Amino acid sequence: MPLKVLLCQKRIYQKKIKEDYDAEIAFLEGPITRLFSIPNKHTKKIAWIHNDISLVFGKGIKAKIKEKLDKKIYKKYENLIFVSKDNWEKFKQVYPNLSNKQMVIYNYINKEKVIEKAEEKQNEKFCENTINFVTVARLVEQKGIERLIKVHKKLLNQNLPHHFYVVGDGPLKSKLEEQIKKEKVQDSFLLLGKKENPYPYIKNADYFVLLSHFEGYGMVLEEAKILGKPIIITNTAAREAVEKYENTTILENNQNAIHEGLKEIIEKGKENQTQKKEDYDNTKIIEEVKNLLG
Repeated sequence: MPLKVLLCQKRIYQKKIKEDYDAEIAFLEGPITRLFSIPNKHTKKIAWIHNDISLVFGKGIKAKIKEKLDKKIYKKYENLIFVSKDNWEKFKQVYPNLSNKQMVIYNYINKEKVIEKAEEKQNEKFCENTINFVTVARLVEQKGIERLIKVHKKLLNQNLPHHFYVVGDGPLKSKLEEQIKKEKVQDSFLLLGKKENPYPYIKNADYFVLLSHFEGYGMVLEEAKILGKPIIITNTAAREAVEKYENTTILENNQNAIHEGLKEIIEKGKENQTQKKEDYDNTKIIEEVKNLLG
């Protein structure tokens, strides 16, 4: 599909977008951003950027080609919106001379809905006798689940029992299942699959973790903050989401640092880590979006 969009984007656009709209928003970098870049003099074009653009397409010749193609694509947008300051800075390093209007708008979150849904029943029970770590993530290379399984196995070998629960699905599921089986950690590292309601798992965890290779702002971190959970992240753009949240551990973004950080936490044992829940206010975000569309 991405190649089809690249080669036939004008035809696809004309087939799918049959009316003139006040605004067209490409809310994810990649094929949809390329598709919505087709000029339309009646419509404001807005692209939302959620990730570190210097890393999201990987390395090598394909990444270089996409980088050059996307420079032409982004020039066609009137507004570029970034979900974090870090992502904006990385974007400007890759594309330093674009003339469109650029700004940061953080993601909107329905705080009341998060709190309400967190009280619903959790299907899979957590282990009561060990520390339970939970992450909510797509099963893709970016999220670093493969190295997390390696860290988990090493910690178990050091007689440091704990459990990992991963809520989410994705293209690496089969590969990760094979790795879990090979390491013989099926009982302590569990892929729970996609959940319509992940909030009870976040609420009932001892720690929420997001140990990715790279990140955008990390909307799920705001949800973990709303639920008052202790948070562990790697040093990515996600740190922007937790810079004023006291109960946060930021680990260097490599396997050894993750191992040492989790080892220290497990050795301390279960503690009463829950702090005052985040008082999340969407007012400024709503006003910024209104001004953008107005």
